[in-house]
Amino acid sequence: MVDFREATPDELEAWDDLTVHVGGGHVYQSRAWAEHRTASGWRPTFLMGSDGSAVLALCRAWPLIGGAGAYLPRGPVPAGSAEAMAARLRGAATWLAAHGADVVASDAEVPGDPGYAELLSAAGFHPIPEIQPSRHRMSLPLAGFDEAAIRAGLTKSARQRIAAAERDGLAVIRHDRGGDPAGDLFRAPVADPGIAFEAFSRLLISTGERVGFRIGDRAAFVDWWTRAHAAGHLILLEAVADAPAGAAAAGGAAPPSGSGTGGVAATDAAQIAGLVLYRHGGRLTTVHSADDPRARRDHPGLMHLLRWRAIQLALREGRSEMDLGGVDVAPDHAEPAPGSPTHGLYEHKRSFGARWVTMSGAHERIVRSWRYQAGRVTSRLVRMAGR
Repeated sequence: MVDFREATPDELEAWDDLTVHVGGGHVYQSRAWAEHRTASGWRPTFLMGSDGSAVLALCRAWPLIGGAGAYLPRGPVPAGSAEAMAARLRGAATWLAAHGADVVASDAEVPGDPGYAELLSAAGFHPIPEIQPSRHRMSLPLAGFDEAAIRAGLTKSARQRIAAAERDGLAVIRHDRGGDPAGDLFRAPVADPGIAFEAFSRLLISTGERVGFRIGDRAAFVDWWTRAHAAGHLILLEAVADAPAGAAAAGGAAPPSGSGTGGVAATDAAQIAGLVLYRHGGRLTTVHSADDPRARRDHPGLMHLLRWRAIQLALREGRSEMDLGGVDVAPDHAEPAPGSPTHGLYEHKRSFGARWVTMSGAHERIVRSWRYQAGRVTSRLVRMAGR
């Protein structure tokens, strides 16, 4: 078992190097995520392991009765083997239990492995419903491939749609503190990123209403995107349609100068689609996508272009993987079959050469059952009283 202790101030200064930038890392183990969740009543605990690992635990006290629940968001960062990973999770849970946690939950991104599940069971963990929307993911390996090889692996239809979107003059603006936002693929932003995040949140809500999902508190999403962007962990790619020279762009913005992949405008044109990416763990991960249905009708290759630009960016940054995110939904989180609600999205991601990767999913260890059950009851009562 790995022994844990609280991180020192000096170790906190290098925290993201140990939890985000390392192979297999995740932005939900970052200091930015800890700060964001603090506003929602969670107390972050930063733990250092005897094996050199670092783990962020978010703890929430039970009302009235004492004790707490603990959650390791997408943590611990995966180790080199199932045995090492299980030892890491067991050690973190042991420290948290000794410091008042009555239950410890983890949804570390570990590929499905019967051996790992058996090790977790032996350590007192059992599977629970997913905490994040998806359990599994669609992955496009990039290591050892160049852009031409990856593009050749796209379906013919995907290549045609990307080419059509490029001919349509669609520009992609890149909001990114982690690198040069322009280059030959993107237009550098002019407007404040907060304006783009607000516009994307409205587009995401509209898309959710159209396809049947809710994003929750819009202000909380914008707060998180702003923090993650400032830390260099998040990229927003927004598609805009170039207006003819001298004409006003949609939404009243002045038309950008130059081509769809260069030039600078006095203001950013109106956003017609967007894609949010995380930069972590040697990969880029697509997290949210949204578009205007009228724009999709006029530009059928709109989302194909945004995903292709994300893949191109991942290749140019030397990433080993383009993680296209999940397509599975509760309660079974099965690979989408024809006729299922997310089968179209599944086929869309497969058209880029992505493959389905089975993950181990969320688990928890109950330490003190009586207080855990009582804490759930008091938490529910407090929420109901606050309505």
